[in-house]
Amino acid sequence: MSNAERLTFVVPGDDPPQLQGSAHADRLAPHGDLVMHTDRPASYEEKIERVSNADIIINTRGAIDWPGEALRALPKLRMITTCSIGTDMIDLAAASELGIVVSNQPGRTAPSVAEHMFGLMFAVAKRAAYQTAELKAGRWGRVINIYLQGKTLGIIGTGNVGAEIARLANAFGMNVIAWTFNPSDERGRRLGVEYVELDELLSRSDVVSLNVASSDETRGMIGQRELGLMKEEAILVNGARGDIVDTDALVSALNAGGLAGAAVDVFDVEPISPDNPLLTCDQVVLTPHMADMTPEGIEALNEGAVDNILAYLSGAPQNVVAS
Repeated sequence: MSNAERLTFVVPGDDPPQLQGSAHADRLAPHGDLVMHTDRPASYEEKIERVSNADIIINTRGAIDWPGEALRALPKLRMITTCSIGTDMIDLAAASELGIVVSNQPGRTAPSVAEHMFGLMFAVAKRAAYQTAELKAGRWGRVINIYLQGKTLGIIGTGNVGAEIARLANAFGMNVIAWTFNPSDERGRRLGVEYVELDELLSRSDVVSLNVASSDETRGMIGQRELGLMKEEAILVNGARGDIVDTDALVSALNAGGLAGAAVDVFDVEPISPDNPLLTCDQVVLTPHMADMTPEGIEALNEGAVDNILAYLSGAPQNVVAS
């Protein structure tokens, strides 16, 4: 490839750091020049300016979105690869219309995400955040913990992450039930889960784990009615997307004693706004959308993003969700 044919790869906002400093980025050097922006663009106009010369965007942070308007302003753009499973930050229909290939990374960090959410479940059940805050405030109190072995875990969405959570829960000795859009007896046997209807899952479960992608079908699927079906001593775990759950309804349920607690890694607006009512709840454990942020998870995503680009350049694109 001559210098005139060299491509331009752009990371529009690597904040918090993801790809910067990774050896995987060096694998792109034979094919083109990498432009790395280590802070987030301050405006829509700055975002477009940063990628105006890009042949390929490496979208390392989901907070940077690509609606149709933005994609149409980038006539040179050929491809977007994400450092994520989710693609809700990209208008896939517009990308397909424009012939822009979009590749994601399904399942690549499922073990890291599942382990994180499993850990948050324990943190809520054992009141870890609440008791830590109480001790720091000089109070030595007692709140009853929740014993999890032998309890029922209900998994909503049995894709890669949901399947890994099922594996961990079965190994730990929980009873696992599940709901998904397309259940089958064969998959249920393979995962060690019993597929049930959504309302039954909500009413039977001691812990409900959300693991579905954000879509027209899933946005707002857990609202006041659904939370009302859950046991008062149940825990809600959301590692999916913030818009799957009605936040106000969840806060109301927590404050009224309708749930024992909640573990949340994803929010309606990210970064979380200071006035988000979840921040006022005692029995919650919150993390800033970081379920796959381990050294192993970060490098797996960096490797996958570059693998997607090299596959595209070889003429055999992979993990394609739009083209």
